[in-house]
Amino acid sequence: MNILFLGDIVGDSGCISVKENLPKIIKDKSIDFVVANGENAATEGVGITENITNELLSSGVDVITTGNHVWDQKETFDFISKQKRLLRPLNLLSNSPGKGFGIYNSKKGFKIGVLNLMGNVFMKKCDDVFIEAKKFLEKNKLKNQYDFLIVDFHGEITSEKMAMGHFFDGSATLLVGTHTHVPTNDGRILKNGTAYLTDAGMCGDYNSVIGMNIENSINRFFKKDSTKHFPAKGEASLSGVLVQADPKNGLANKVNSFIFGGELKNIY
Repeated sequence: MNILFLGDIVGDSGCISVKENLPKIIKDKSIDFVVANGENAATEGVGITENITNELLSSGVDVITTGNHVWDQKETFDFISKQKRLLRPLNLLSNSPGKGFGIYNSKKGFKIGVLNLMGNVFMKKCDDVFIEAKKFLEKNKLKNQYDFLIVDFHGEITSEKMAMGHFFDGSATLLVGTHTHVPTNDGRILKNGTAYLTDAGMCGDYNSVIGMNIENSINRFFKKDSTKHFPAKGEASLSGVLVQADPKNGLANKVNSFIFGGELKNIY
């Protein structure tokens, strides 16, 4: 079972690269299931629209996760409850529309659980992520409700992500961090069989400041001649993680960082 997780898709360049390249990547790498974080996929670089959601799903993404920018496009409030393949963090406040977990069928007929969580440190207010994760695992078990479990932990700090990785070790196929837009080089299989990566990076133009225009970002730090952040528009690198998993136990056999095209193509 080959699972591909793509980090935060940023703006038009990220969306264009996913739409143009993902179908071939799926074929060349024999990918069975694709999850991508789409919370920055809108043209403005924040939020996601219904049209973009449908385009990404049509390009080969099976499930889209999100994070703290999930509501930055107002239309998301209206369509997320209807679009079952778009998730928002499970531990958002209880009156939030949509859902944070779903079970989906892979091309080979396996049941794939996808869980979206958001950290508490330096993030928007949400319910305690460790308490909610504990409640989730008390109700849901690997090789019971689903054959594989993919967890997107959308958080700011590495220690929170690492702690959650160890908490899910043996109970998930993959726990991967998102949000910082910077790919980390610590992909590994934890002792009980869960694949882990602190951050998948982004699918966007890396000739930027975490996907945003360089000059405007620098001017904002100088507090002069700047506007609201807007995405860089160069060729995007697709960044994420590729996991080979065992259908017998739902755990990982192999994990590798995934980089395709753009500024990072000659780095990894």
